[in-house]
Amino acid sequence: MTAPRGPKGPRIDPETHDRIIAYRKQGISTYQIAEILETLGSPTSVSAISKILQDEGFPKLPRRTQLKIGLTKDNTIVPQYSSTLKASQIDDWEGDCAVGGIFLLAPLIEHFAIPQLVKTARLPSSGRISALNYVFSMLALKLMGKERLSQINDYNFDPGLGLFAGLNYLPKCTAISTYSHRLSSHQIHAFMKGFVKRQTALKTYGSDSINLDFHTIQHYGDESILEEHWSGSRSKRVKGALTLIAQDCDSKCQIYVDPDILKSEADDQILEFVKFWRSIRGSHFRQTLVFDSKLTTYKNLKALDADGVKFITLRRRGKNLLKDVDLIATDQWKRVTIDSARRKFKNPMVYDAKTHIEEYGEIRQLIMKGNGREEPAFFITNDDAASTSDIILRYSKRWRIENSIQEAVSFFNINSLSSPILIKIHFDTLLTMIVDTLYFHLAQHLRGFESCNAERIFRHFVDMPAKIKIKGDEIFVYYPLRAHSPVLRSAGLEKWAPPISWLDNKKLRFSWG
Repeated sequence: MTAPRGPKGPRIDPETHDRIIAYRKQGISTYQIAEILETLGSPTSVSAISKILQDEGFPKLPRRTQLKIGLTKDNTIVPQYSSTLKASQIDDWEGDCAVGGIFLLAPLIEHFAIPQLVKTARLPSSGRISALNYVFSMLALKLMGKERLSQINDYNFDPGLGLFAGLNYLPKCTAISTYSHRLSSHQIHAFMKGFVKRQTALKTYGSDSINLDFHTIQHYGDESILEEHWSGSRSKRVKGALTLIAQDCDSKCQIYVDPDILKSEADDQILEFVKFWRSIRGSHFRQTLVFDSKLTTYKNLKALDADGVKFITLRRRGKNLLKDVDLIATDQWKRVTIDSARRKFKNPMVYDAKTHIEEYGEIRQLIMKGNGREEPAFFITNDDAASTSDIILRYSKRWRIENSIQEAVSFFNINSLSSPILIKIHFDTLLTMIVDTLYFHLAQHLRGFESCNAERIFRHFVDMPAKIKIKGDEIFVYYPLRAHSPVLRSAGLEKWAPPISWLDNKKLRFSWG
């Protein structure tokens, strides 16, 4: 019922007037009083309430945060601290989750035995929060493509995301930022090694080529202990953490990250990767390493050859090399076909022969022209058995690691770091590697989206709200009906989902509509 109007707007009836006075005596703000009156069917403007309180002699309330008032935007209860959920706390549980699609990845996390890997790596815990809770809190942030640890505060009062991490609510940014600095390089390396071993056992990495590349994670602060390294995206040297990234060529999953590299160590990092990969796959190194000319030295290429490791790389062009190209007879060039759907120039001319490099010795060299560039490309490899077209095709797929790095920057935000502390950077890059693999496996279950990147999978399938109910031994996740819901329904993720160990071994059940 609309209030009668006076000469300057609606008149306030005596009952509403008395309510306003009573609410102010309880310390309720003008805006809150307006919200309460609207729910009671007596909508009153904020200015009218302010005028009544002023006439009655009430002073303005001091500015207070919602936390001091005791409310959040959703009128949820503010918890005193985060703590690990006990089995008794999740027997009969109900709550909402702003990014409920994150639970679609819980079966994969369990299947990959990540809770056991955290335990095996002996990551540290605190009094109220276990190592697994800390890791899963940061994992949730990565899965949602958030830039910094501070952005976890956006979800402090989201019970669903807290449940995903095995907590009542997610911890504050200070807690998880401090935790990331407690980790040692040895613990992070053990975690990475355990994860890669598990993926190897699941046959995730099936390619016969491994792409390698450096990336500089730039630090933007004025004070930094980090050295300057070349940044290809900025075309200049910047202060940052030089990071070596290795990628399985076919799955495009990252299989190795090491961001703590000094200038003096950069050339030898390819040898460190070979040691790591041999510790995973055994002494026989069957993959071919593919990288650009600046990754290492000819001395290390010779060491790789002596160690039985095949490689394909570019030779740096010089004036003398370009002059030698003009001396090659026309009949010595061979036209080859490169079987690549993405390639525009599929039939370049190639001169394939042995050459001598002073720092290396005799090596196979392929000179390619007619590839859409003004100057020819010089490939060198110690793989004498592979065909000419195969060598060029393998190197042409090196763009996949550049795309992977670009996605790590744009969606996983590895460049968005507020600290130059290398331990934190090391753990951030490891989480990026893990989440990148999780999204790859999720995509394999989504018909028609198998080749999509993480950002697109997140946008279509993960970034959606959900209502969660726990009844007995089951966790029911209810999603709204969306355009891509039929794809998720047909994927049948819950059919093969193992019991979720960090949630009292309960089974997941997904529902749409």
